[in-house]
Amino acid sequence: MTTEAPTPATLYAPYQRDGRFFHPWGGERRSFLDLLRWQLRRAPGRARRPRAPVPAVVNDGASLARDAPAAELTWIGHASFALHEGTRTVLFDPHFGPRALVPRRQSPVGLPLASVPADSIALLSHNHYDHLDAWTLARLPRSLAWRVPLGLARTVRSFGFEDVRELGWWGEDEIGGWRFTFVPMQHWSNRFGQAPYLTLWGGWLVDTGRTRLLCAADSGYFHGFAEIGRRFAPLDAALLPIGAYQPRWFMRPVHMDPGEALAAFRDTGARLLVPHHWGAFDLADEAVDEAPRELRRLLATPRHADLAGRVRLLAIGETLIL
Repeated sequence: MTTEAPTPATLYAPYQRDGRFFHPWGGERRSFLDLLRWQLRRAPGRARRPRAPVPAVVNDGASLARDAPAAELTWIGHASFALHEGTRTVLFDPHFGPRALVPRRQSPVGLPLASVPADSIALLSHNHYDHLDAWTLARLPRSLAWRVPLGLARTVRSFGFEDVRELGWWGEDEIGGWRFTFVPMQHWSNRFGQAPYLTLWGGWLVDTGRTRLLCAADSGYFHGFAEIGRRFAPLDAALLPIGAYQPRWFMRPVHMDPGEALAAFRDTGARLLVPHHWGAFDLADEAVDEAPRELRRLLATPRHADLAGRVRLLAIGETLIL
């Protein structure tokens, strides 16, 4: 018996039923019992400590106040980035806080929160604590414009933000000539006070008119990357997660490992890959700095050697000129 691969049409099918969101292509869900099974099986002596401090550079954020003739992408840490082009700044999943609910941050924040321009735009991918951070929302300028998944406007507005708009998959918005498209990802949503799957999850495609990039904050590997690449080509960069992937039996549906991230990169056809979702929070069974080591190992193999010159592993606080 064979199982047919999902078609692109499933990416455009209805994705909400009885008030809950789901993957129309049948992406596997994780249950509370699965979570409990994982926690009970975790080896007490597993080596999660990083071998060395996560690479970081000092960045005072002053460049965000200047006119940038070319797009500048700065890794704030984990899944947080600042994209600055011209006089506009966009934040992806801004997280400047010391914790992701329980896990404590194990590396510095790449930019001072005080350097965020008051007229910035913030893009939110989903409601997990390593992406939607209450500590950060309480301290960002209230003048920020937010674009968020379906179901999360009320949460963001509760912190005093007024310019908040929800989008569903393939929904678009334009601000000052920049176009923002919320695209499907294979993940899930859950937060204390919100039942699982009550709010949507996804990634962001940003088109500035000069630069076009995809930020996939959290996702398992799925056929959506190929469709995004087909629909939005050419892409200057794909920001793809590579961490929190062990154990595979539990994480595979919702978190790519480095090898799957390389496959997703090929699918998108992007010019550059910027890996993220590692180095900050201990979220899985691998050490927080294991993912880039595994990625480098794969890039040194004949199968992936052709990609080596197109992967940019940034230090926290480092800025890449796109």
